[in-house]
Amino acid sequence: MHTSISIPKPLYNKIKNYIKGTGFTSVSSFVIYVLRQVISGSHEKGRKELFSKEDEKKIRERLKALGYT
Repeated sequence: MHTSISIPKPLYNKIKNYIKGTGFTSVSSFVIYVLRQVISGSHEKGRKELFSKEDEKKIRERLKALGYT
């Protein structure tokens, strides 16, 4: 069973370019891989801290650069 999620087109295009020459056959397969890694990592940490403060800062800066505030 699958469901759809929406991501900004510029992010989709960046991922598409990023996975060229890798073993990933689609943007969806890469996103699923990344999400599984994030979720399994949070499970190992007891879900207390998904991202470090530095990670969170970097994510916020990237989102801001993409036009999100």
